[in-house]
Amino acid sequence: MNPQLSRGGAPAMTRFRDRSHAGRELAARLRPPGERGELPDPVVLALPRGGVPVAREVARALGAPLDVLVARKIGAPSQPELGVGAIVGDAPPLFDRSALVALGLTEADLAPVVARERDELRRRERRYRGGRPAPDLRGRTAIVVDDGLATGVTARAALRAARRAHPARLILAVPVGAPESVELLRGEADVVICLRSPYGFRAVGHWYDDFDQLTDEDVLAVLADV
Repeated sequence: MNPQLSRGGAPAMTRFRDRSHAGRELAARLRPPGERGELPDPVVLALPRGGVPVAREVARALGAPLDVLVARKIGAPSQPELGVGAIVGDAPPLFDRSALVALGLTEADLAPVVARERDELRRRERRYRGGRPAPDLRGRTAIVVDDGLATGVTARAALRAARRAHPARLILAVPVGAPESVELLRGEADVVICLRSPYGFRAVGHWYDDFDQLTDEDVLAVLADV
């Protein structure tokens, strides 16, 4: 389906120009003009890499600090882009049980993938934080931001990790997501904000004109420019 048209041919949801454009729209939803104080002591947590430029715009608009919450997708061995689980920090993997059953996989089958992704997660945490500790979320408004939701398993693992840090309020904010994933995650956050939840979702990148893959250097440049 063309994202510019609904099933009946009428105007429908439009694409974002790029991640920065999506972040500005998201920021406007989080804090409409003239409203103050509804997000006390906010901290914005970006899921790298793609969520970082989106989150920068949110952090700027809220006058909030920006940090990263590094999560890694566990892809199916035969379909690496298909997320069947995710990891954050040293916590055990979070698996999508229905996906494992559908693909005939066990946790043991995925152990090599988990080990590889854990190594990459630690490398990214070292690179992006440069030795800084994770922000203290206790009593704060934690806003987890990504560039979109497909299966939602990575965001779910990230939200659970953030919840364990005891924020006063936990918000998930994304520009676009598969409708079923958005609904699933409403049980993980206090508030879920998703600007586009289109019929015929297909993939996150389908809803951006510019969806270039980002590098570590891109992430570091954004983190230095808030």
